[in-house]
Amino acid sequence: MDFAAQLKSSIDIVKVVGEYVRLRRVGATGRYVGLCPFHQEKTPSFNVNQTRQFFKCFGCGKGGDALNFVMEVDGLTFPEALKMLAERNGIPMPQRTEYTDANSKLRGALHDMHSIAAQLYAAALQGPQGREAREYLAKRGMNPELMEIFQLGYSDPSGQILTRRLTDERFTPEQMEASGLVRRRTEGAGYYDAFRGRLMFPIHDESGKVIAFGGRGMRDEDQPKYLNSPETPIYRKTSVLYNLHRARDGMRKHNRAVLVEGYMDVIGVYSAGVKEVVASCGTALTNPQARAMHRHADTVIVNFDPDDAGANAAERAIPLLLDESLHVKVLALGSDGTGAKLDPDEYVKRFGAEAYRAKLDSASGYFHWLADRARGRFDMRTTDGRMDAFKFLLPAVQRIPDKLERAAVVNDLAGYLGVDPGLVLEQFKRAALDRRTAAPTIRGQPPSPRPPATSPVTAIECILLNALLSSAGTRQQILPRLTVAMTSRFASHAIFDALRQMAAAGTVAFSELDARLDEPSRALLHGMVTADEMGDDAECLAQAEACLRRLEDDVRRRQLDELRTRVKAAEREGKAEEALQWFSELHRLEQEVKGE
Repeated sequence: MDFAAQLKSSIDIVKVVGEYVRLRRVGATGRYVGLCPFHQEKTPSFNVNQTRQFFKCFGCGKGGDALNFVMEVDGLTFPEALKMLAERNGIPMPQRTEYTDANSKLRGALHDMHSIAAQLYAAALQGPQGREAREYLAKRGMNPELMEIFQLGYSDPSGQILTRRLTDERFTPEQMEASGLVRRRTEGAGYYDAFRGRLMFPIHDESGKVIAFGGRGMRDEDQPKYLNSPETPIYRKTSVLYNLHRARDGMRKHNRAVLVEGYMDVIGVYSAGVKEVVASCGTALTNPQARAMHRHADTVIVNFDPDDAGANAAERAIPLLLDESLHVKVLALGSDGTGAKLDPDEYVKRFGAEAYRAKLDSASGYFHWLADRARGRFDMRTTDGRMDAFKFLLPAVQRIPDKLERAAVVNDLAGYLGVDPGLVLEQFKRAALDRRTAAPTIRGQPPSPRPPATSPVTAIECILLNALLSSAGTRQQILPRLTVAMTSRFASHAIFDALRQMAAAGTVAFSELDARLDEPSRALLHGMVTADEMGDDAECLAQAEACLRRLEDDVRRRQLDELRTRVKAAEREGKAEEALQWFSELHRLEQEVKGE
């Protein structure tokens, strides 16, 4: 057994997938469902089969084993997926060249460099040069425990410490430049640190590895105020949420995510005991980030900064979250009594953790927040202004999936805005009609992939295959009697042919069967074993015997039909002797059938 097969036999795909997707068990034989992490969907079509150790999405068609899953969801190469799963499960990985390639080596080097940089920055923060950054953090109410939890650091102002360390560790100049941590000098030879004299916030992927940094300037002349890592082979900022690796357990526990804007807001809210807090990494919210939240929670509370930029960002984020079928609330924090508006971190420091948590629990639905935005934007003293306000709100209201809730919200908003309910209903129906006739795209993005066409798989082949895969005893008794003629008309005949070959060789494993098939047959296999569930060995054998009897009858019926056809053809051609021979064979077979 090679290492990949050994690894897959040692891990549980439900545990692997469950770190990324909330799974719900269905049935009694190890089948789980959840929302697909690879495409946008409202109804779960993503299946994980614990017995067979594979996953399959019937919405987008993706499927495979645990290695395929982490390769797809984390964008890893095969060697990287092997290494990651081996490390997570404490399985030593052999040092063999077939498990490495150039791309994997580069990505591995980038991960190592970011790990070294995080350690160097953290040490510098606690050293003499980090005093200014520590004083800043102390003013923001940051204690040493939080600094350690979030691995905060400080980048040396000289711009050479990290470059020298990475050089000493024998990383190549090309690798260092690809990391985004080091830059090539525009004049003269050599390299220098990309981050200098900044408070450093490590950014992690969902598995907890450092993949990038955000650096905050300590002085007014440090521009931009926040400097973020560029995109690299291990960092795609539009797909990453800051703090997700720490937040996901809390998100699942409370079934909600708290979305804030900045690193300090995340830390401040986290310090209030709200562990389910995340932020985008210096960009506007994206569809992949919304999908990442929905993998772990059904509700998102948007708590952006109270300035115009924060309100505009929240307004842009709401449709993205609704398109992902998330329940959306908005928390607008008040002022401090002097008129100054407070961001989440400042609110926690000023009023305390308990007050902030109470605010979160009482956050209102997004449509009321949007209605207040509309009242401030349009002239509510005129009929046209009120209708313009309602049209502004209509797209967000239409995204409410529940019809009764949507109708109630429409009536509430009509009253809130002072718009005649009849006009509102007419406008709503017209917009709904326009939406049905429009192209099915979401904010300029292509629609979710259509489910693949259903293959003509019969119930008998599905039941028989599951029985054979579930029970070694059933295979021993049934396969020798299951002829090619019985399965030749199956849509899944290639699967049964491969199963016979494996059984003849002495080993039958689902992963090996899967590997033997072409893509269309693999898709059939996944659908067949996901759609059916089997009981114990006795039930498997009983069902397989019933299937076998039915197939034997079908084969004999086809033989009888073929003999009758040959008799008639010989009679038409005047071949009496040949017709008599075929009739004799037909009579013999009919007697056999009657005698059973």
